[in-house]
Amino acid sequence: MKESGPHRANTAIGKKTPVASRILCIVDFQNPNHTALQRAAWLAGCTGARVELLSVHYNDYLVGHPLFDAKLLEQARDKAIESDRAKLEKLAEPLRKGGLEVGTVAVWDHPLHEGIVRRACASGADLVMKDMQYHAGFDAASLAHTDWNLVRTCPMPLWLVKPEELPAQPRVIAAIDPMHGHDKPAALDDAILRLSKSIARDVDGEVHAFHSFDPRIIASMATLNVYVAETMRPEEIAVEFEEQHRRRFDEVVGFHGIDAAHAHLAKGCVHRELPKLARELDASVVVMGAINRDWLKRLFIGSTAERTLDKLPCDLVIVKPDWFKTPVRMRVEAGA
Repeated sequence: MKESGPHRANTAIGKKTPVASRILCIVDFQNPNHTALQRAAWLAGCTGARVELLSVHYNDYLVGHPLFDAKLLEQARDKAIESDRAKLEKLAEPLRKGGLEVGTVAVWDHPLHEGIVRRACASGADLVMKDMQYHAGFDAASLAHTDWNLVRTCPMPLWLVKPEELPAQPRVIAAIDPMHGHDKPAALDDAILRLSKSIARDVDGEVHAFHSFDPRIIASMATLNVYVAETMRPEEIAVEFEEQHRRRFDEVVGFHGIDAAHAHLAKGCVHRELPKLARELDASVVVMGAINRDWLKRLFIGSTAERTLDKLPCDLVIVKPDWFKTPVRMRVEAGA
């Protein structure tokens, strides 16, 4: 085996391009509901996309053990993969009978999130769909270790599915940051809105745009900037601050053709206001961006997404900038 270079994100979705043409759906045999599989089949039915069902298998006891012959361990691994492939085929058959193009792949890889990313890149998937895992002891869905690492490393849009049925006309919320806080690039907002519009168009839904600003920043501005504090009253600063956010928000949503009635500018913290709007609109999907922070060569998702993920009552789609490089190493056959 040899390593290949890192793969980049691909978020350049045109106005008439389907939200996905190749969907990679992760199948967890421990989850009998297979909500992500249902969601992938629904989206493929709307778009004509090809669906690939993926199982990533790994067992420490089958890697190497002093009591077992290496050949026997290899045979055990092969049987485990064959068993997974048979289960995937059983899940795929009714989808094929329904007219969908469905493939199945079972691989031996570790850790799980890296196996998923490697297969997503190798298969040319332009969307990865996965059931959001639950933390034991919690009532609400929240990111488990694998999901969290996928959010950080998956270069293509990642659709995390919660166990909720979608209405006939889903509402999609595009969560943007037109002021480019935390060095978030403007191009990421464009990618979020393009993807949101593509989803809504393909599933006969509607798009809403969201942005919020924290008015508590105003007090800090006046405290830290003596000139501002001396020349402008707090209420004047508040008005100017809100107007700046309103102007930029209106420019971005106007450019993307979002109706004014579907543009929501809120005062408050994103991790409170976005879930609140999602509940008020009975939204089905929230699309938001993630950025990387290369500090001590570790990758982090933006704090907005971090504090919002667990509170959302609906599916979540994470979009990366087009310059994003996954840290997951790609494996190819020697000599390829």
